[in-house]
Amino acid sequence: MSILENKIDFVMLFTVKNANPNGDPLMGNMPRTDYEGYGEVSDVCIKRKIRNRMQDLDYNIFVQSQDRVEDGYKSLEARFKAEFDKGQGDDVVAEKSCEKWIDVRSFGQVMTFQNRSLGIRGPVSISIAKSLSPIDVITMQITRSVNGMEAEVGKTRSSDTMGSKHYVDFGVYKLSGSINCYFAEKTGFTDDDGKIIKESLRTLFENDMSSARPEGSMEVKKIYWFTHPNKLGLASSSKIHDLVQVEIKPDIQKPTKYDDYIIGIDKERYKEYEEKGLKVEELEGK
Repeated sequence: MSILENKIDFVMLFTVKNANPNGDPLMGNMPRTDYEGYGEVSDVCIKRKIRNRMQDLDYNIFVQSQDRVEDGYKSLEARFKAEFDKGQGDDVVAEKSCEKWIDVRSFGQVMTFQNRSLGIRGPVSISIAKSLSPIDVITMQITRSVNGMEAEVGKTRSSDTMGSKHYVDFGVYKLSGSINCYFAEKTGFTDDDGKIIKESLRTLFENDMSSARPEGSMEVKKIYWFTHPNKLGLASSSKIHDLVQVEIKPDIQKPTKYDDYIIGIDKERYKEYEEKGLKVEELEGK
């Protein structure tokens, strides 16, 4: 397997309908929004989903969520100590960690176990996902049909029978990212690893259902995968991401479906880069 030799940039668009894509624990688990009402999904949330997809594809990962532990270790410290002892140097730990765990090789990791502080910087970076338009957050009051606790004397229902559920009515979200070849050299990130990242994004919401995200409520619509002809890249990631243009159709007042947007590559600007070797692959979500 060859180390990644060509810088990669990517842009992904996905829809949210009647779901909470990423609740804010400091706001009663309300869907995240910025001060202007645009929806947000944190980069940490996206990376968690990518890690889950990597697990589903039978790859070893270091940061396993509590409900998806496969090796019996209930903490990162226990998983780390099962592989390394105090006598091993940082270089050995970094090399073996990247070799064993694809998420460390991809995203990096800070190892603060066994009285050491080792930072591994990964080549894959991912932005916060933002909605293309301001979103409507709906709050629904819910009632349980069965008491969660025994009712107090003289009452027929206990105090925990009421609650609220928050969700996004509809939104199209855009996230962007890149893969840096120079950091790939340090972690051993390969061309095949890049393909795993691409497939994980394409299938991001498979096996991800919950009460907040019912099956089918979130869907990957499009991925633009840009491959540069060299390690450094033809232009900054920002300029490449901006090649993907988005606008609302002229006759639409408020978008309620994906097709209410016109989304595509700026062909004139892309042609300039294409002549220098930039290639783009357009992928549909699964």
